[in-house]
Amino acid sequence: MSDETNRPADERPASEQTEASTRPSAPPRRGPGGGGGPFGGAGMPAEKSMNFLPSAKRLLGRLRPERGGMIVVLLLGVVSVVLSVLGPKILGQATNVIFAGVIGSQLPDGASKQQIIDQLVAQGDTARGDMIRGLDLVPGQGIDFSALHLVLGSVLLLYVLASVFGWLQGYVLNGITQRTVFRLRSDVEAKIHRLPLSYFDRMPRGELLSRVTNDIDNVSQSLQQTISQALTSVLTVIGVVAMMLVISPWLALIALVTIPLTLVVTTVIAKRSQKLFVAQWKNTGELNAQIEEGYTGHALVKVFGRHREVEARFAEKNEELFKASFGAQFVSGIIMPAMMFIGNLVYVAIAVVGGLLVASGSMTLGDVQAFIQYSRQFTQPLSQLGSMANLLQSGVASAERVFELLDADEQSADPAAPERPAGSGGRLAFEQVDFDYVPEKPLIRDLSLVAEPGQTVAIVGPTGAGKTTLVNLIMRFYEPQSGRITLDGVDIARTSRADLRSRTGMVLQDTWLFAGTIRDNIAYGRPDATEEEILDAAQASFVDRFVHSLPDGYDTLLDDEASNISAGEKQLLAIARAFLARPSVLILDEATSSVDTRTELLVQRAMAELRRDRTSFVIAHRLSTIRDADLILVMEKGSIVEQGSHAELLEHGGAYARLYQAQFAAPVDEGAEAPDPVQG
Repeated sequence: MSDETNRPADERPASEQTEASTRPSAPPRRGPGGGGGPFGGAGMPAEKSMNFLPSAKRLLGRLRPERGGMIVVLLLGVVSVVLSVLGPKILGQATNVIFAGVIGSQLPDGASKQQIIDQLVAQGDTARGDMIRGLDLVPGQGIDFSALHLVLGSVLLLYVLASVFGWLQGYVLNGITQRTVFRLRSDVEAKIHRLPLSYFDRMPRGELLSRVTNDIDNVSQSLQQTISQALTSVLTVIGVVAMMLVISPWLALIALVTIPLTLVVTTVIAKRSQKLFVAQWKNTGELNAQIEEGYTGHALVKVFGRHREVEARFAEKNEELFKASFGAQFVSGIIMPAMMFIGNLVYVAIAVVGGLLVASGSMTLGDVQAFIQYSRQFTQPLSQLGSMANLLQSGVASAERVFELLDADEQSADPAAPERPAGSGGRLAFEQVDFDYVPEKPLIRDLSLVAEPGQTVAIVGPTGAGKTTLVNLIMRFYEPQSGRITLDGVDIARTSRADLRSRTGMVLQDTWLFAGTIRDNIAYGRPDATEEEILDAAQASFVDRFVHSLPDGYDTLLDDEASNISAGEKQLLAIARAFLARPSVLILDEATSSVDTRTELLVQRAMAELRRDRTSFVIAHRLSTIRDADLILVMEKGSIVEQGSHAELLEHGGAYARLYQAQFAAPVDEGAEAPDPVQG
């Protein structure tokens, strides 16, 4: 099969766009509007986004295959958080040991703790007596460093273990998220191959690439950061609240006031920033499409001197992206300062009330210190949840765009039990075929024709006549509305697309080559071909003539754009692929338009051998190249208005004769010698 059969739909030549005016308009999406060419119109305004919660649930639902791993992550997170949460409580004991030692060293040695308390109460210093009552001290003794070392060692061990379990949690979670994104990329890749050609007709290439690359990368980053932080933050909040309730329910009540305040602030800000994130990624896709479009048509832009218009459109779209991105980051960035402000208010309230409780002997200084630490630990995860809201919203906005691609209508499925043509003769027949891209604009009506094996059928006609549409129907890029197309007696709708296209070779005017050696590009037509078969195909298509002038011969590396060989040489390589594939049906769409006259004559001779015993469809605009065709079809407005041989059609004096004379009228008008209309 030739290179063009599997060729990406977004790189089709201009000749395949001849019926663009009759094709359906682009479906609603948050990507850019249509507009091909370097001078197309600007993008569409932002559209309303999908609901946040359903999209977020769908994104998290893609983690379902990793349920076992998520349970492990949860258990590791619980252990890590429990160890971290116990730290401040135990560290508070160290403060109590130090404080009790300092106070004890100031008391008279030999007296009991109760005697000193009774003496202070008798002197009217009840507050100091209550404070000493709450301390575990021995009058006259200083700091118990043995107990202090034991407490600090325990805290150090807890924090080390908490860090180890936290690292393990991050390691496992990283594998989960990367496998999830791997599956998402695989699903997108598989989806692209199931999409009909009409989808790529409507979707700008830069917009599609943005969804496949930028948006998926953003989803990956968002999942990696938000899941880890969210899980740790939620577990930390639960653990800290439990410890605060154990230490002091009253102080815990003060701290818990932050939860409803946090929810209200986060919800209000998130609603405002979500639409800005959607606009940000929409504008990113549009800008990518515009850049790709301008780069592809760079030479054309320079030729027509339209670089200022392109620059102006870029500046306009870049400004829109800047405003959307700045607005999204600014609005969502308000969440973190707001959470910190609320946390600081709670911190002050706890410090004041805790100080009063210590003074009254209701709490120890260590417990107040631990509670203050817990209050910071409590507000910190809430602040993290608020700060990662922008990441989550950005990730969900990108996920929506990827889901739109995954939800796009696919091409009709192949039959469950596909039929295969019995032979490989290549008899192709159209039987009363009707087709239109949009119902209100009929294109092909009641078309019937038969191409016998070995026949060369040339299709000519003005732009928009339906020539390329016939090719699209043969390849099942589109399906007819009625009628049928048969290959060797079998309806192609009842065959698999892979089998059909393996029997069909296509060489288009706009060739496609990939980065690799010349040998690899030829072998793309049939990967299992031997070296001898590759060389035979190269010689038959005259590729061998120019390959030996290259430094590395058949091992010469072509870059992504194959810019190190000429346009004519690219076309010869595409023809070599078709030679190597040896298909039953050969489709040539101006396949020699980029070669010089002498090479064209040689290639035509080689193609005569290639077409032997094979059905060949040749779309031609230069009528002199198809005068030897067995059958010439003249199409106008989707119908065959004339058919016959070159001589018969000229003698008839109809549409074909007018087209032919139009191509050779200029030399006559200018007084030059006109070519023989029969010899071309």
